[in-house]
Amino acid sequence: MILAESPRRQRVTKLVNWGHWFALANIIIAIVIASIFVFSSPMPGTGVGTVYLLANWFGHIGFMTFFGFVIFILPLCYLVSNQRVIKLSASIIAAVGLALLAFDALLFNRTGFHISFHAADLLRSEAQSTMAIESWQQWSFLLLLFVVWLGFQLVLANAIWKRVERFTRYKVGIPVTTFFVSCFVTSHAIHVWADARLYQPIIKQDNMFPLSYPATAKTTMSRYGLLDLAAYEERKQLQFNPDIHNITYPAEPVYCSIETNRNLTVVVQTDNEQTFNIDEIASTSLSQVANYYSTASTIEGLMVSTLFGVPEIYQDALSQKRPVLLALPLGSGMPVSIHSDASLPLPQLSGYQQPITNNHQGLHIAFMQSADTASYVKSTLARNHDIIVATGFGSEDGKGVLYSTLKLDAKLASTEDLAPTILNALGCNAPTTYYSTGQNLLSPNRAWLVSTSGERIVVFHDNKRTDVLSNGSYEISDMATGKRSKDPLNVDLLSQAIKHLSRFSTQN
Repeated sequence: MILAESPRRQRVTKLVNWGHWFALANIIIAIVIASIFVFSSPMPGTGVGTVYLLANWFGHIGFMTFFGFVIFILPLCYLVSNQRVIKLSASIIAAVGLALLAFDALLFNRTGFHISFHAADLLRSEAQSTMAIESWQQWSFLLLLFVVWLGFQLVLANAIWKRVERFTRYKVGIPVTTFFVSCFVTSHAIHVWADARLYQPIIKQDNMFPLSYPATAKTTMSRYGLLDLAAYEERKQLQFNPDIHNITYPAEPVYCSIETNRNLTVVVQTDNEQTFNIDEIASTSLSQVANYYSTASTIEGLMVSTLFGVPEIYQDALSQKRPVLLALPLGSGMPVSIHSDASLPLPQLSGYQQPITNNHQGLHIAFMQSADTASYVKSTLARNHDIIVATGFGSEDGKGVLYSTLKLDAKLASTEDLAPTILNALGCNAPTTYYSTGQNLLSPNRAWLVSTSGERIVVFHDNKRTDVLSNGSYEISDMATGKRSKDPLNVDLLSQAIKHLSRFSTQN
C-alpha cells in the first residue's frame, strides 16, 4: 500500500522550500547592502587581508540573514496554515531587517559606529539633529520609500511562490550552503591566526560588520596549549591603532597669560647637514640638549609635531584644528609668523606664513635648511631675540642637538617638547598635557619620552630606545651605540607611554 503525503505536509514542504529561496534572495540583497561597510573602510592592503574580507563579508552577512530566517520565518511555515499570512509576515520581517541593515550601514559610513547600546547617546543626538533639519516632506518621502521597499518584498515573495516548484528542480542547495559555510568557517579560522599574531590588516576589520564576533586565539588556541597567554597579553597590551581620525584638541581649554613683550625665534632644520658651528655664531654659550630626537618621517610631519606639540601620527586628524602654540600668543596680541620655503602641511596654517625678511617682534618659527640657518640665527641674535635651534631631522636615528639661549634643564628631548617649552618661555603656565604630548624643557617632569615615526611608536628611557610596530612587535636598542639591546621589555612603561600618546584620540 502506498501512502501519499497529506495535504498539510505537502503545504508545509512547499512553504519551507519557498522560505529557503526567499531567504537566498534576501541574502544576496543583504550582501549588496553590506558593501557600504566594505567601501566605507580602508582596504586591507594585503592578500590574506583581502581573502579574509571577502570570506567575512559573504560568510557573516549570509549567516546573519539566514539566522533571521530560521528564527522568525521558518517557525511560521510550520505553525501557520495560511500561505498569504506567511508571505505577508515574511515580507514585513525582511523589509524591516534590511532597512535596519541599510540604516546601520549609513550610520557606520558617517560615524564609524554600529547600532548598539554603546552608541545610544550618539544615535539620540543624530536623531535630534536630523529631526531638526528634516522637513515633514522629507520624512514623508522616507516613509514612502519604506512602503515601496515593502512592496518589493511582497512582489518578490509572490514571484518565488509561483515558481517554487520550478526552482526545486535546480539542485543548488548543497553548493550554495557549502559556499556560505566555507566562507564562515574560513573567516573565523583566519581570524584565529591573525589574532594570535596580532596581524593588523585583519584585526582592524573586527568592527566592520554589525553583530560580528570573530573567534580569537585566546579562546581557541589557548584551550589546546597552542598559545602562550602571557606573551599574547603582553603584545596585546602594546597594540596601537595608527589610523587616528577623531580627536579632542586641545584636551581642555587653555587659559594663561602671555608676556607680549618677549621675543623668541625657533629654528627647525629640515635637513641633517652641519654647515655651521652655532657656538661661533653666538656671543654667549648656549644651553644644549645633546639627546634631542626628531623622529618625524616627513617634513610635513616635522612641522605638525613642532607646531602642535603632538606626534606626526595625528597629522590627518588635525586638518581642522589650530595649534595652541600659534593661536594663544596671537590672541594675546603678540605677532606670530611661520617662515618656510616648503608648503605648510595644513591649509589653516597658511595665514601665519610670512617671508623670512619680516623681522617683526614677537614669535617666529622658521623651517629651513642648514645652509641658511647660520645667517638667520646671527641676525636674530643681533635683534636681541631668545632663540631655539633644533637639528637632527633626516639623520639615520633622528638624533640631533637642541640649542637655546633659554636655560633648558633636560637630558632628553623630542620635537613634541618644543611647543610647551615655547609657551612656558612666553609666560604661559597652563598644563602642557592639555595641548601636547611633550613637556616643558625649562622644568621637565618626565625621564622618558614617546613619539612616533611613520606607524612606529618610539619610546626613549634609561639610555634605551624601544621601537614598537603597530602589530605589537618591538625592538630595543642602545641610544649611545645604536646596537640592539638584550634588556627585557619594560611593559609597564610602554603601556603608560601608549596611553599618554593616545590622550587626544577619542578612539582609545
